[in-house]
Amino acid sequence: MSKAIVCHAPEDLRLDTFETEALGPHQLAVRVAYGGICGSDLHYFRHGGFGTVRIKEPMVLGHEVSGIVSAVGSAVTDFAAGQRIAISPSRPCGQCQYCQKGHHNHCLDMRFYGSAMRFPHIQGAFRESLVIEASQAHPLKDSLSLSLAALAEPLSVGLHAIQRAGSVFGKQVLVTGCGPIGVLLIAALRRAGAARIVAVDVAEPALVCARAMGADDTINLSTTPDGLAPFAVNKGVFDVMFEASGNDKALRSGLDVVTPRGVIVSIGLGGDATLPLNQLVGKELELRGTFRFHEEFAVAVRFLNEGLIDGRPVISHVIDFDQAMHAFELACDKTQAMKVQINFGADKVTA
Repeated sequence: MSKAIVCHAPEDLRLDTFETEALGPHQLAVRVAYGGICGSDLHYFRHGGFGTVRIKEPMVLGHEVSGIVSAVGSAVTDFAAGQRIAISPSRPCGQCQYCQKGHHNHCLDMRFYGSAMRFPHIQGAFRESLVIEASQAHPLKDSLSLSLAALAEPLSVGLHAIQRAGSVFGKQVLVTGCGPIGVLLIAALRRAGAARIVAVDVAEPALVCARAMGADDTINLSTTPDGLAPFAVNKGVFDVMFEASGNDKALRSGLDVVTPRGVIVSIGLGGDATLPLNQLVGKELELRGTFRFHEEFAVAVRFLNEGLIDGRPVISHVIDFDQAMHAFELACDKTQAMKVQINFGADKVTA
């Protein structure tokens, strides 16, 4: 039996007990160590979903997790009990038309942890123990903490967004929205060779983190509402914009400051937005979506393993598992929280 963090309805979060799954030959049994609370988790917690997606049955939340292997299936040869791992939540079928094209994030039978996009829902990873496919496990170096390893998932989102943008080498880049994904994206942009990164948010703590992760300049729109105005000169100066706030006003502001034939990549979850298409057409701008990731997870783990990206400024709070409700409430308060993680206590248990 294993306890899990389950969302029953908006604002109704419970610690429920689940049966532990049987271990298959190609699977690993894992004690979950740390789990990061994501924006989608907060949408389920606060509103019961996002857009047209709604919780229709109790669902275990969480998809940003690390853990320790407790047992291996009979056919597994490259992992052992006691091994520390990051766990990819992406579980595509590998057989559908999109998987065959290499577009695994669009799999028609995707089983992404903690998702109500299909029914029955795909239960999440915020539980004390978990059975995973061996292919989901990515080994960690001894030098990388299990807490930092749980940042591999949001970092993967940023890496996929960069893939969608195309080359950012030598480019002028704008990032709007400096939550965990936004600031990890900034660090990845630095690795990818962006010449200048300007970060925008309405909360100063988020901008402090953005600077720590590599932003050259920051603009606080709550204190300087016209802070982007100088960048609109000569039809705009930014080659690429990443919109990570989910705010339609931020998306519209990009049309003024992105240079003709520039690229705007929308990352943040938001509702319907009205855009001035004449401006989009007149400047020949490209508006691109980005959704989840797949192969980028291995790259994210490598960056963290090798210390190429230091995620320490991103983690603001680590809360014990039995205080899950407090952790979610804290994560909703952007004035004091960046990435809130839950400590499931696996690293305190002997293998």
